[in-house]
Amino acid sequence: MTDFFFYGSLCHPPLLRAVLGREVRAVPARLPGHSVAWAGEGAFPLIVEGGAGAEGVFVAGLTPADVARLDFYEAGFAFLPRAITVETADGPRAARVYFPEHGRWEPGAPWSLPDWVARWGEVAVAAAGDFMRQMGVVPAERLWARYGMMLMRGGARVRAGREANALTLRRAPAPGDVVETRVRQVYANYFAVEEFDLRFRRFDGAMSPEVNRGVFLCGDAAVVLPYDPVRDRVLLIEQFRMGPHARGDRNTWLLEAPAGRVDAGETPEATARREAEEEAGLTLRALIPASSYYPSPAAMAEFLYTYVGIADLPDAAAGLGGLPSEAEDIRAHVLPFARLMELVATGEVNTGPLIVLAYWLDRNRARLRAEAGA
Repeated sequence: MTDFFFYGSLCHPPLLRAVLGREVRAVPARLPGHSVAWAGEGAFPLIVEGGAGAEGVFVAGLTPADVARLDFYEAGFAFLPRAITVETADGPRAARVYFPEHGRWEPGAPWSLPDWVARWGEVAVAAAGDFMRQMGVVPAERLWARYGMMLMRGGARVRAGREANALTLRRAPAPGDVVETRVRQVYANYFAVEEFDLRFRRFDGAMSPEVNRGVFLCGDAAVVLPYDPVRDRVLLIEQFRMGPHARGDRNTWLLEAPAGRVDAGETPEATARREAEEEAGLTLRALIPASSYYPSPAAMAEFLYTYVGIADLPDAAAGLGGLPSEAEDIRAHVLPFARLMELVATGEVNTGPLIVLAYWLDRNRARLRAEAGA
């Protein structure tokens, strides 16, 4: 049996439970001569030498299986265990403590567990489930490259669990309606593909035979159509896209609305404002929710939050943009709303989110213009 001292995110009981796969008893403890800091821009803490003392928890009697799970999880962040003495209410105790690899992470501001829980807690717990499912399948060190995407997926799961869906026509789900027998990740890079063996409740009340289904995992995204209600103009962006290229489309430059993945710890609204700035150099005055939907639910876990963003769109708003760090090469077009609808009608606009937003704006445009005094 092995005793541990945890000083950071593993002091959050739901995360420790997700990593260990079971409940354990933790008591307050302290490591003198150390302090805890944020790991630079990361969503986790690290312990550093020096300071008034690092507060945390002491957990006694963990099994070899527990230790293996902890070592796997911490190795993903380049943390290694050390034996050290900590202070508990029962006196000094020897414990294992995870320290970062020397020089791997730069300490940032002083760590705050309540601040971490408020911003990252639910997301990190959801991501830990994905992380631990790869134990024995993928080396922990390789998972760090995907951890940002795991956090994005964790955020998507948290939002999906909170959002109440209208049920006036669809069936109401009940426990046991979907039974998973096996889940495995068959591809993982920035995006990932998972396969599920499962059964589901049929409309006649019986369970289906076991089926195998693959799902493309890419996180949630936010899409915003900038609109100037006074000038009655919209801003579209144009860029090269891999989907049409892989399909064999003769033209792989598409017209779209600014869009991007909802980063972990970020709201869809913040994503929409960030993408309008990054892709078109726009500061939106207001953000109006439009439709939210699954664009391709048979094969993708992606969910889109779409908005119309109220902005000033003079002629100078058109031009080139995008983030060079992401190899983005974007051209912005400013055009009358009527021209957008012509492009939709001719098929030159052929991206689903922009078509949906164009029709949403067509339905709500008179109201938006009246509110703007146009």
